[in-house]
Amino acid sequence: MEIPYIYKARPDTGLYNAKVGIWLFLASEIMLFGALFSAYILLRVSAPVGFWPETALAWPRGLLNIPIGTFNTAVLITSSVTVVMAWASLQMNKFSHFRVYMVITVLCAFAFLGIKSFEYNDKFSHYVVQLKSGKAVTGHIEVNGKHPRFWNFSDQWSLARLTTESVKEISITVDPERDKHGHVKSHSNHAHENKTIATDDIQFLGSYTPATHPFFAVYFLITALHGLHVLGGALVLAYFAFPGAKMWKDNPQQFINRIEVGGLFWHFVDLVWIFLFPVVYLL
Repeated sequence: MEIPYIYKARPDTGLYNAKVGIWLFLASEIMLFGALFSAYILLRVSAPVGFWPETALAWPRGLLNIPIGTFNTAVLITSSVTVVMAWASLQMNKFSHFRVYMVITVLCAFAFLGIKSFEYNDKFSHYVVQLKSGKAVTGHIEVNGKHPRFWNFSDQWSLARLTTESVKEISITVDPERDKHGHVKSHSNHAHENKTIATDDIQFLGSYTPATHPFFAVYFLITALHGLHVLGGALVLAYFAFPGAKMWKDNPQQFINRIEVGGLFWHFVDLVWIFLFPVVYLL
């Protein structure tokens, strides 16, 4: 028995099966990311008044790289345009143009992930050092002449590890001073100052990872989940551009529908980032 409306739209709704399926799937995705954004907002509004790390568990501000985030936003928006152009090229029976646009879309996706990995590396190598005197400093540390790296978890340091390995002192390149809104003071006298801190003077040491603060826990959870969606979508679109493209010769309308469904998912991925960027990076 042939299943109806696989590639032809129902006359009453104008939808084919795959399009109904993708909208149902995206509805579940909206609930998933909606719950995560809600958790982020609730954690933020309930955070103590003040500026982290001076105030414990206060909400951090100004710790994300806004220019890089802005560039990544432009990369994803560009990919949304090219995936539409790929679909439109098939509608005009221009398969070679379709492949070019689809390749650009996939390249934009991997460029986005590469830039995000650069941001992750900065967070894993960025530390907060709280001193027994009550003061706190942030910056990039150096232990035994080595800087921690994102891709090597054995480089990560804690106060317990410093004590266990009998590390007497660490070096830190101190971040510029910030005001209560998280903005860098333009005339800070402590910008990128190198300091040496004795291990005996440290109360707490931790990198910008989920274990250090709820902000980083939510940041890594949402951005990593979004990154997995980007990776999955890019692999599917790459499949359509090359091995899956043989359907174009056998059933061009069904292939066009597949590209449309893939494009809808890709637009959703871009839309999530358009919400994520201002909420997490700018506010």
